Parts: sequence; structure tokens; C-alpha cells
Amino acid sequence: MKFNVVFSWDADVKHHHPQSLTLGADLRALRKARGLTLHTLAARLERSVGWLSQVERDLSDPSVNDLRLIAAELDVPISLLFAHAPAPANEAGYIVRHGARRPIGTRAAGLIEELLSPDLTDDFEVVHSTFEPHSQIDRTVIRPTQELGYLLSGRLNMQIGAHDFIIRPGDSFRIRGEPHRWANPYDEPAVAIWVIAPPVY
Repeated sequence: MKFNVVFSWDADVKHHHPQSLTLGADLRALRKARGLTLHTLAARLERSVGWLSQVERDLSDPSVNDLRLIAAELDVPISLLFAHAPAPANEAGYIVRHGARRPIGTRAAGLIEELLSPDLTDDFEVVHSTFEPHSQIDRTVIRPTQELGYLLSGRLNMQIGAHDFIIRPGDSFRIRGEPHRWANPYDEPAVAIWVIAPPVY
């Protein structure tokens, strides 16, 4: 999933949708992570395979409504498909500044997630996760990934498979496709760095 189009930050950029400059590659990574073929996703979107293929190769510019439908089918927030603070040309693909992180996830359970990876074109993604005080996920999560988390601050209750743990600052944990869930019943937020392979957001 390599990008072979060179972009320059000039006056013409403002006339395009503010999409991520790796939109096609990101969509392809998300589709493959969910085990969907081009045919399957195109059918769900009621669009042609050719159109979707062109979107994934950045040869077609999807509308905002197209992006909304794609985000819904891939179960990601539409904000993930937009660039928020474009990186300077010499930093694009290498550096993600603090104010330029893309929000991911739904925040519904009190979990605030931001993408630390420049895009989703690697074999993994790195996520900054903030678990708000007295929050918890209301369901068990199972996904075909390998994951490693490192807690920076706060405390977090983790259930991985049949095991229950209290994670403290400096602790790390691994999940290999096992059912898991989390809770932060404490008075302070818990902040973690999460590495997930393959990318799922």
C-alpha cells in the first residue's frame, strides 16, 4: 500500500475535499483488515467495483456522502477520513504533530482515541488512548489482531480472556485475538499507547 503521487501544498489544494492525503491507501487497509473484498464492499455501497478501485487508488474523489457511507460500512468515524492539520511537505508521512492527530473511535464509552501513526499504510497502527474517569466498555471486544498496550498514567482494569488485571503506569499488556474489555472506575483518566496489528481503525 504505497503512495506514488506527489502532493504539493499550493493554492489549488483548498479547492479539493479536505480528505486525508492517504485516503485511498487507508481505505484499502481498513477494507482488508475487515476481510472485505472490493466486490463485497462495492455491493454494500451500491457502487461499482471500478469506482471503488479508483477511490482506493486515489483516481476518483469521493463526495462527503460517499465518505459517510464508506465510514459506516467500515465502522470508523468519518473524521478519520479527513485531514485536520496538514503536515508540511517535508514532514508528511514521517511526523504527526500533537495538534494534527486524527481522532478515531466513537468516544461513546468514554474512550478518546487519536491516531499517532501518520496513516494506515503500515502493518500496524499506533493509537493514543485516554480512558475517562468512571468509564467502561459495555461489551467484550474480539478482533483478529495482535495488540500491545503501555499505560502512561492512571490505572486501568483489564479483562483479557479469563484473566483480570489492574494495569498501572509503566505496565504493558498484550492481547492476541482474545476477548477483552476495559474499565476505568477510578477518579483520574488513564492514558495509554496502543499498538495494533493489522490496523483496524
